[in-house]
Amino acid sequence: MMKPGNIRPILTVPDPRLKQISEPVERVDDALRTLMDDMLTTMYAAPGIGLAAIQVGVPKRVIVMDLAKDGEDPNPKYFVNPEILDPDVETIPYQEGCLSVPDIYDDVDRPKTCRVTYLDYNGERVTEDCEGLYAVCIQHEMDHLEGIVFLDHLSRLKRDRAIKKVMKAEKLKAAS
Repeated sequence: MMKPGNIRPILTVPDPRLKQISEPVERVDDALRTLMDDMLTTMYAAPGIGLAAIQVGVPKRVIVMDLAKDGEDPNPKYFVNPEILDPDVETIPYQEGCLSVPDIYDDVDRPKTCRVTYLDYNGERVTEDCEGLYAVCIQHEMDHLEGIVFLDHLSRLKRDRAIKKVMKAEKLKAAS
């Protein structure tokens, strides 16, 4: 199922495209599977555990994720038009990072559990219960589809500081 894709550039804050709300996908076809393959290759190369299409500049409701630990076989998951159902009222803090906010990590409170329903790589409907890292990661990636980065959950001071730090690092990278 997993085909090697092309590495695409990852948008970083404060790129205005990250604030875009992603559009639903009409159907899962070969063009969409190529996008998902590219996203997965990009995510692994970064390296990361989740990536939303908007992070590579495509405003579609598509997410890829792989929560396999080091030493485990890859276990890629593909989410097309995902929806979160029944988020738990109880929240837990989890230290999050983001490929669009490189080298910045902070605690975000999110529902402890939720259900997610989506179309998979083949366009089949799947509904799953999520907890732990899976629940955190799907909610984090779903935020991207709504134009929200994890910094938006932080105080204005922390958010502004993080954006300045990312912009400075990008300038240094461009200069070298």
